[in-house]
Amino acid sequence: MAAESLTLETYLRFVLALAAVLALIIFAGWLLKRLVASGALPSSLLSVGPGRSQRLAIVEVKPLDVRRRLVLVRRDGVEHLLLLGVTADLVIETGIAAPPDPASPKELAP
Repeated sequence: MAAESLTLETYLRFVLALAAVLALIIFAGWLLKRLVASGALPSSLLSVGPGRSQRLAIVEVKPLDVRRRLVLVRRDGVEHLLLLGVTADLVIETGIAAPPDPASPKELAP
């Protein structure tokens, strides 16, 4: 009988520990969402979920030398070429039409 109550106690401790860990995970997620919503943390910490599309992406980066690099940025389907340096940044070209996404379905010409 003593061995039986010991295993029951062990199972009860396991279930309580599991509940405590799950509660901590849920609390950490809730706290992270609150900190992002208040602006204390950047929103990039939260992944893009369903219903939210990603509007901004770095397409390509080419280093020119130790201090400068060319960056191609896509925003809402339009690309912009930037020259980033240590002391100044320069917009080289804006409004570049982005190439069609290879993952999107192709439209058939009539």
